This record gives sequence, structure tokens and C-alpha cells, in this order.
Amino acid sequence: MYAARSVLVAAFLLFSGRAFAQSSDHEPTAILELGGAGSWNIGTAQSSFGPSVAVEVTPIENWLEIEAGVTPLFRRHSTEWDTDVLFKKPWTFSPKVEFMFGVGPEWVHTNELGVKTNSIAGEAALDFMFWPSAEHRFGWYLEPAYDYTFGRKHEQSTGITAGLLIAIP
Repeated sequence: MYAARSVLVAAFLLFSGRAFAQSSDHEPTAILELGGAGSWNIGTAQSSFGPSVAVEVTPIENWLEIEAGVTPLFRRHSTEWDTDVLFKKPWTFSPKVEFMFGVGPEWVHTNELGVKTNSIAGEAALDFMFWPSAEHRFGWYLEPAYDYTFGRKHEQSTGITAGLLIAIP
């Protein structure tokens, strides 16, 4: 849990300024994503659920967005903490609808029946963002994803995260 908090604090401090090429016209410095997540292990057919928090910044307008997030997932006798960094290519469909495709590394910390394991994984995600107004102050998102763990079990899972978008000016 300490590592997850450290990643979030570092992301906030690292991306809080306008150090990247942000335009000054109504573009937020960062976007906070708060939501819920569900994950389904393809091999064991087990499911787990939990909250999700992420911060997204735009270092290169219309070309690159970086998202750092943490998701604790819970199921009976098991807790899993997923910490990821996704590098996304954005496409704007309209002033109110955006789509992104992203890939990146993920650190997975699992505590199952008292046995703790850590592994590195890769993640691919589709990110749909919906903004009720063109100002992009608040909105909602839907993010289906696929994870592949490089640990000894080579687990594969699919999941979906949905929630609220909050623009940070």
C-alpha cells in the first residue's frame, strides 16, 4: 500500500506544473480518474473487483498521453494491487468524445491465502472519455483492458474500469 501511495504522490508532483507542451487554452494540466474496476482471470475464471484511481497528463498534444494509476482488486482470500503506467495515443471524435489506445508496464502485488508475490505485467487498454460539456471540467470514462503477467504463472486477464473524470486546471 505504501508503494501505491508513493507512485500516486510522485505522479502528482511530477506532473502538477506545466512542464510539458500544454496549450494555455482550456486544456487541463491533468485529469484525475476515479472509478471502479472489475477483472476476470482468463485461466481460472475468477473475478475480482475494487476501486481505481489514476492521473493522466498530455506531454505532446494530439500524440501522447501518459496515465499512472493504482487499482486494488479484492476477491475471497485474495488481494491484488495493480500499479500501471500507460502510454496512450489520443483521437478526438468530437468536442465531447475522445478515444485512446494505450500500452504500458504494470507491477502486480498479490496476497493470496497469505502468500505474497510480485510480478511485472504488460497492459493494453482502450479508453473512451465522454464530456457533457466542451469545457472538459467533469466527465466519465470507460476503459476495457487486457493484462499479461510475466510471472511464473503467465496469467492473462481482461477487465473494465469505469468512473468519473475530473479536470485539474
